Order: sequence, then structure tokens, then C-alpha cells
Amino acid sequence: MTTRRRWLGATLALGLAGGGHVGAASAADLPGLIAAARPSVLPVGTFSATDSPRFGFRGTGFVVGDGTLVATNFHVLAPGADTSEPGTGPQMMVMLGRSGEQSIGRRARVVATDRARDLALLRIEGPPLKPLELAEAGSAREGQDIALMGFPIGGTLGFAPVTHRGIVASITTAALPAATASNLDPRALLRLREGNFELLQLDATAYPGNSGGPVFDATTGRVIGVVNMVLVKAGRESALSAPTGISYAVPVAALRALMAELR
Repeated sequence: MTTRRRWLGATLALGLAGGGHVGAASAADLPGLIAAARPSVLPVGTFSATDSPRFGFRGTGFVVGDGTLVATNFHVLAPGADTSEPGTGPQMMVMLGRSGEQSIGRRARVVATDRARDLALLRIEGPPLKPLELAEAGSAREGQDIALMGFPIGGTLGFAPVTHRGIVASITTAALPAATASNLDPRALLRLREGNFELLQLDATAYPGNSGGPVFDATTGRVIGVVNMVLVKAGRESALSAPTGISYAVPVAALRALMAELR
């Protein structure tokens, strides 16, 4: 049976202010980690007043940095969202609100991307939210207990974050392919010339919609990676009907590097 890696986001189109970091101090156990992190893990999509529904879900994101930045995958962005002039092109948006609460949209704009490593940063409007704490670069270890959080079936059952648990199965190397040749801008070409880079292989189940979600150290609550791919047996449908339980994440070092470009 053939297997292949598939991107996890951009597959479904469906109709809290705070300060400080979410991290070790509030994550003595997994239930505590989940409760602390939930408000900082958000649905990412597009907004159009003429669409029904007006919010089109594309993937998961999470709050980082000063509380106005949301990290996600590059492939979660709407086509052209990273190059459009202000007021033109697709309007990115993140949704706030827990299960049972009314969701509130925050408009967002793309401020940094790393296409080769499939990462993007959005700047959201409004007051800052509570950011997640990032682990140190290179801190992931094989066999480490992890949890990943996101929106695996989009808004079908409401936008309530879902958590899956597993371990870091392997720290492997790979080169993420660009979606099309047009995505090979000078920086992406430079990344490819640098050769393969690390990916975290996870013994944890992820589904369409988990793209861009955080991977936590299940003990400290710090983010060690960003979910971006899953190994599937056949077509996209098998990711739901017969998941392999093997997922991939971009290590937090790449996210730290992208955030540093904004300083």
C-alpha cells in the first residue's frame, strides 16, 4: 500500500485579551496545559462579506510574540495573501471565542513568510492576546511526550480546539516542496540550496485542519514545533477514514528565526 505526505490545511471551507505567556507555570499536567493554551489556539481563514459563510476556514494558528502575532503554515494562507497590497486581495482573519461562546473575527495581514519551511506570521488587529511560550531551539528529543492542538475538522462541529497526544517518534530531515514553481522566490531558492533541514516526525494523529497548530512539550507546555503534514495511505479522504498516526511538524527554531526578522 502506497503512502505519501499530504499538507493538512487549506482543505475545508466552512461557513480574550490577555498578557504574559502560556507556559510551564500554568501547565503542571496535560489538563492544565490544555485549559491554559485553548484561548491562544485560533481558527485561521478568510473573510468575505459576500460569501456564505463569510468566514472560510483554512487551518489552525496560535498566538506568539507580543500577542498580536499568529503563527501558522504558509500553505494555510489564501493564494496571494502574502503579496497583496493593503486593501486588495484575500482578507485573512482569525476567530476568537471558545465552544459555546459567540465567535469574534479579527482581521489579519501577512507580515512574514518562510515558504521553504512552510511558515507564516499574521499580524492581527485589536488588543494583544495571550501568547504561547516557545521552547528553545533544538530542545525536541526523540521519545518526548507531546500534545498537538488545533481544529481537525474545521467548523463542522464548531470551532472548539481539539488536543491529541503522542511522542516525538523521530527527528528526521526533509525538504518541503513548494506548491508551484512560482513559489520559488529568491529566499526559497536560497533555503533549498542550503539542503535538507530537520522535521519532527510525530507518533500522533493529525487531520485536515490541524495545519499550523502548535506541538507542545506535554510536561512544560512550551511549543516545540508547528504541525504541517500527515502521512496518508491513499487520497485525502484516507486521512479521516484511516489515519496512519504519523504526522510531521516544523521545529520551533524555524519559527523563532522568522519572528526575529520582524525585530
